[in-house]
Amino acid sequence: MYEDKQQKNNHVRDTIISMYDNKELLAKIIDFFPYPVQIFSIDGTAKIINDATLKMIGIKKRENHIGIYNVFRDPIIEELECMDEVKQVLTGKTVYLKDFNVPYKRIRDYFDLADKDVKTISSDITCFPLYNDEGVIENFAAVFLFKNVYSIKEEISRAKKYIDTHWQEPFNTEAISKVSFMSKKHFSKLFKEQYGMTPHEYYIDLKISRLKEKLLNNEITISQAFSECNIDYTGYYIKLFKEKTGYTPSEYRNNQNI
Repeated sequence: MYEDKQQKNNHVRDTIISMYDNKELLAKIIDFFPYPVQIFSIDGTAKIINDATLKMIGIKKRENHIGIYNVFRDPIIEELECMDEVKQVLTGKTVYLKDFNVPYKRIRDYFDLADKDVKTISSDITCFPLYNDEGVIENFAAVFLFKNVYSIKEEISRAKKYIDTHWQEPFNTEAISKVSFMSKKHFSKLFKEQYGMTPHEYYIDLKISRLKEKLLNNEITISQAFSECNIDYTGYYIKLFKEKTGYTPSEYRNNQNI
């Protein structure tokens, strides 16, 4: 699936290069491309941006971008440490930026964008030079292969899945919030709004649920069940288990075996 999309991306690149001599026609045709495309001057200033790019990024007006935006002065590209790589296009190289993940809020910090329920835009970008008749680089193009656009709810769900697969590890708010590209405070707030509990409460409930499953296995001791869940077999967690279930671990096991 990804290779098919990349082939189409390369086809767009080849089409742009082959039609570059007729710039007026090229500008019209680019607007009909289903893939986001931008063309820049060699100093990095945006010259052409198609409708697909405007729609995907949420740029309100074309005139607010053309002749104003400069890719070589983009603070987000600097933050992602991709600037040197992008500038290699000026040496004649085709540059492939994979997994270019940009928090939408960061884009809105610098550009006049529509208010969208978007948290992160994930894309692969192909940058390639465009030559004039003398064989000199005159402009360069960027074709975007958007892999995913994560809504805020999707980002929270992705962090929840992280907890689901790392429940045996110690709770790490920083690691979990990084998965959602949010600050710890903001992530905790949105997580509670979506699931009705804090991330830590969800983590504890999940561990207790897994422990209950382990306690049903009579071939292991209660202590081993705790150990397999990476929970200390101490008074604190025994008390916590009773608060959550109404039983001590031994009572829970005995009741389930009746």
